[in-house]
Amino acid sequence: MAATNAASAATTLHADLDAFYASVEQLLDPSLRGKPIAVGGGVVLAASYEAKIFGVRGGMPGRRARELCPQLIFVGGRFGEYQRLGDAAIKVLDDFTPLVERISIDEAFADVAGCTHLFGPPDEIARTIRRRVKSELGLPISIGVARTKHLAKIASQVAKPDGLVVVEPGTELSFLHDLPVSLMWGVGPATKARLAEIGVETIGQLARTHSGALERLIGHAAGQKLAALAWNRDPRRLETHRRAHSAGAGL
Repeated sequence: MAATNAASAATTLHADLDAFYASVEQLLDPSLRGKPIAVGGGVVLAASYEAKIFGVRGGMPGRRARELCPQLIFVGGRFGEYQRLGDAAIKVLDDFTPLVERISIDEAFADVAGCTHLFGPPDEIARTIRRRVKSELGLPISIGVARTKHLAKIASQVAKPDGLVVVEPGTELSFLHDLPVSLMWGVGPATKARLAEIGVETIGQLARTHSGALERLIGHAAGQKLAALAWNRDPRRLETHRRAHSAGAGL
């Protein structure tokens, strides 16, 4: 079975600011740089990469985070600054293409197919965006480039921290199928655990699982969706009118 997609080139970018809330705090307070920090208190809203090394994650109770990392520094959130800097980062994407779909305070898709004659190939555009966000805002941003939204988003997660991954046509399934199912849209802890019960831990294993078995396990709609995404079948176009939500700022 082969993936199908109308586009012939990888021109969809997914840009995601790294550990955004924590990175902003380290930017605004240089004494926090290089140290394990968490935004929040009773619950961790976001953790720096220095804290993630110890297993600290967003959504974790503060007490558990301190157990994992006794030297963890908690800071209160400066949400006005998060919004300002998130807006500024998305504005960099707007400078290259009007086709930008912001999906949270710190991440967005961009379709650069129509502007390569002005700014160069997609990988060059992505590198320029990363340089500008770093030099103008002082923040790290990871970007994935692929033919589909689903694969571009996965590529940006693989690129973290502060990296760039381009998935060229012809390499998509070999890239995708070795990765864990937890990177897929729609696979949270509960679905991941259910899939593990039938021996499915990678996207390739999911792709080779009979659709009927998937649908019995996680439902008809979810089973069909994940089966399609496992083969990189994702016809969704960018929705430039979408409103951004605040979730996701801890990645």
